[in-house]
Amino acid sequence: MSRTLAIVASLFVALIVVATGFAQAPSPVTAFKGRLATKAPLLAVAAAGPRLVAVGDYGVILLSDDAGATWRQAAAVATRNMLTAVTFADATLGWAVGHGGTVLHTADGGENWALQHAAGADVTLLSVWFENASHGIAVGAFGHAMETNDGGRRWTKLAVGAGDDRDRHLNGIFAVPNGPLYIAAESGTVFRSTDNGKTWVTLRLPYNGSVWGGLPLRDGNAIVYGMRGHVLHTADQGRTWSDVPTGADQSFSGGVQLSDGMVALVGLGGVVARSSDGGRSFASTVRPERQNHAAVAAGAPGRLVLAGLAGVAAFDLSAK
Repeated sequence: MSRTLAIVASLFVALIVVATGFAQAPSPVTAFKGRLATKAPLLAVAAAGPRLVAVGDYGVILLSDDAGATWRQAAAVATRNMLTAVTFADATLGWAVGHGGTVLHTADGGENWALQHAAGADVTLLSVWFENASHGIAVGAFGHAMETNDGGRRWTKLAVGAGDDRDRHLNGIFAVPNGPLYIAAESGTVFRSTDNGKTWVTLRLPYNGSVWGGLPLRDGNAIVYGMRGHVLHTADQGRTWSDVPTGADQSFSGGVQLSDGMVALVGLGGVVARSSDGGRSFASTVRPERQNHAAVAAGAPGRLVLAGLAGVAAFDLSAK
């Protein structure tokens, strides 16, 4: 296995956070472009209005304007670093982050991406959230967190954990509309802010393994998910968390809530879990090819778009 593929694979072992020794330095060169870009390792997918945007290794960014049926590469991407997360404040303004502390910005819905910031060759950013066109937070390995109030032009370091929690790997940041801001972290830890990221409190889950991400739910509740099929649900803004049955022992790394309320999670070994009761229980299936998937988005009606080590794929929700 090449060094780069080893880095990608490490996401599914420890969400890339153990791979900091291989972090790629920011570079002004543009992303690799190729005929088989849809098969490149992909680590995240987000919606930019009706468009889907997926990001991954070597700075590859893919765009779909037909709910994931077809994909093309972005016109210009100013990095070849591994990209681990992407988010959009609206249909045009977006940010992608990754290795080398890379922050990319687009103002045209993902067609063109400029290198906006480089936090350092030893920084691995794993997740990014923007409240609006100005305010955003990016988080990553070994407790690295940084905040911008000017759309990403300037970033300042942000203290999240304290004491033994200072260096926790910060795996995923997400916000509940009109509710708290959460960071899913390692060792059964979740950080919560009720003042838009100014201050943080440490929450302990009734599970001491790592959680790799989280999802706000339409009813104002939230879930976090991670290793060995664990999902935890909160109905009281993070004060208490309950283990959710999933029937899976594979780790979850991505999730989405669909327009009909269904919650879908994907992860290692081809696992796909679905919930029809607001994330309080899940039924899991395993795709026959058993590919590792890092992220999921809503596709055409009745279908999911999966992103992972083998690129993009579709999942029919009628499959058993």
